[in-house]
Amino acid sequence: MFNRLKRALIGRPLTNKAIKNEKYGVIWGLPILSSDAISSVAYAGEEILLVLLPAIGFMAYKNLLYISAAIISLLLILTFSYIQTIENYPNGGGAYIVASDNLGKIAGVVAGAALSVDYILTVAVSVSSGVDQITSAFLFLRPYSILICIAIVLILMIGNLRGIRESSRIFGVPTYAFVFGIVAMLIAGIVKIKGGYVPPTTPLKAVEPVTLFLLLRAFSNGCSALTGVEAVSNAVPNFKEPSVKKAVTVLILLSSIVLISFGGISVLISMYHITAGDKAVIIQLANEIFGRGFMFYYITATTFIILVMASNTAYSGFPLLLAIMAKEGHMPRQLNKRGDRLSYSNGIILLSVLATVLIVAFRANVTSLIGLYAIGVFISFTLSQTGMAKRWITTRSKNWVIKAIINGTGAIVTALVVVIVGITKFREGAWIVIIVIPVLVFMMLKINKHYRAVAVQLRVSPEDLQCIKISENHYRNRVIVPIESINKASIRALRYARTISEHVIAFNVSIDEESGEKIKKRYAMLNTDIPLIVKYSPFRRIVEPLLKFIESEEYNYKKGDMITVILPQFVVRKRWHNILHNKTRVYIEKELLKHKHIVVATMPLQLHDDDDIEDKCKKEQ
Repeated sequence: MFNRLKRALIGRPLTNKAIKNEKYGVIWGLPILSSDAISSVAYAGEEILLVLLPAIGFMAYKNLLYISAAIISLLLILTFSYIQTIENYPNGGGAYIVASDNLGKIAGVVAGAALSVDYILTVAVSVSSGVDQITSAFLFLRPYSILICIAIVLILMIGNLRGIRESSRIFGVPTYAFVFGIVAMLIAGIVKIKGGYVPPTTPLKAVEPVTLFLLLRAFSNGCSALTGVEAVSNAVPNFKEPSVKKAVTVLILLSSIVLISFGGISVLISMYHITAGDKAVIIQLANEIFGRGFMFYYITATTFIILVMASNTAYSGFPLLLAIMAKEGHMPRQLNKRGDRLSYSNGIILLSVLATVLIVAFRANVTSLIGLYAIGVFISFTLSQTGMAKRWITTRSKNWVIKAIINGTGAIVTALVVVIVGITKFREGAWIVIIVIPVLVFMMLKINKHYRAVAVQLRVSPEDLQCIKISENHYRNRVIVPIESINKASIRALRYARTISEHVIAFNVSIDEESGEKIKKRYAMLNTDIPLIVKYSPFRRIVEPLLKFIESEEYNYKKGDMITVILPQFVVRKRWHNILHNKTRVYIEKELLKHKHIVVATMPLQLHDDDDIEDKCKKEQ
């Protein structure tokens, strides 16, 4: 029943070879990776006005244009920086990889933690914002805001679990529809003013002088227009070949759209003297330019949709970022595994769960959630820019001085934004992020420490590569030892197998031929007469190939034979370590025990404490 429901919602499993068809090009890569950045246009100008209008009145419009120009300049710097990141780091990871490579492991982990927090908040804020506007239009839905938010997150999760290609088509169309509406409004708005239209003006008085701190506050609010710019550099591996060229093209198009949309809307706000209040600025503009006609409702509808769909950028970037961090040993290994539809399903599910927790905890209140927003992404901006600046200074490649100056300037500006946002929004909830990021960094470092300790203890020494001695036995059974890799745990299991039977084989399931050839070469170094059988599983199944082999003529199983399957297993010292390792053994054991002619045995290898191993390594150095 569960499997049928899963297949209906997510679709049939895809083979590993299908990954080439799952990647996207420029047409679909642009909307799926730009929805967050483009949607920010809907409220970035409003966020600036909310600071300026109550303080300096009519002068806010002039300063809005100056601040918008400054934000656009920063956008150009970030675009240049991330183009260099894509070209120099084509395997994805963005700020995490740049900071790790150029500034050290700690900086990389901080960037990864900050960006992870930002992605989670992107989903919570975007969905809550979209639902808030919908329930404002239809007040009878207001009591059900949280339930609607959860339902939307569930839909986003299912859509992304269906795979990269399908999710890009499902969520790509609303982005293009919104961009079309904004461009149409910009053209119509300018034409209307040039045609002699004089918009009504609301009297506004200045109650404060124009100060640097006021402008910086407004600038930091408007910088919400830049969230999502980093998503392309994180998702380079999701593009079809040539992936770097396509990713750069998408980033340039994304930045161009944000530049035109954000800059254009800022100009229209100044022309039409729009005020920030109960109604969204973009909706006021649509009403002033189009009246209550079709285009007004079109802009309203696409704005609601794009605000909700903005979270889909996080669904593209967050799972891939976690997969890269897991590969580096800073997150649980399970996050680096692809699901049935070749998406990083564990990361998608984790993002949905965490975003739902935030929505419920803050009762889908946008005002409460927005205080947590932007700090994470600007910390990652700062570390990425600093890392690239250091790279140019170190490598001294062509035009390195200009590149270092641009990236250095960007790093200083984005760091300033972090400080300003942290101070001005501290009481609004920013303190939570300021605490959460260090906690995440601590957890990631502990995870990495554990994985390094495990690797040291499983590493095969020259003594381990000696011939596995054959021990005589009198048992009438046949033994199979499934091995994932050649390490101390698997070698110990093979040695034990020889003590209970002469008929022993090692069995490996590889997802591709490259992995299979690698295990064969490593196994040959053991110099043992125990044969190795390698089977390929394009659907990433483990138990099914083993059972199929037992029943095949190749194995020559005869009725009455008993088969003992010995599962290598290393035992960690601390309970929390267990969540960092796959539970494949438990699943295999559960499935094999369904067959009465199969005996399952576990060969344990007890590991030492992480601290003991680290101290030992330091002494050896």
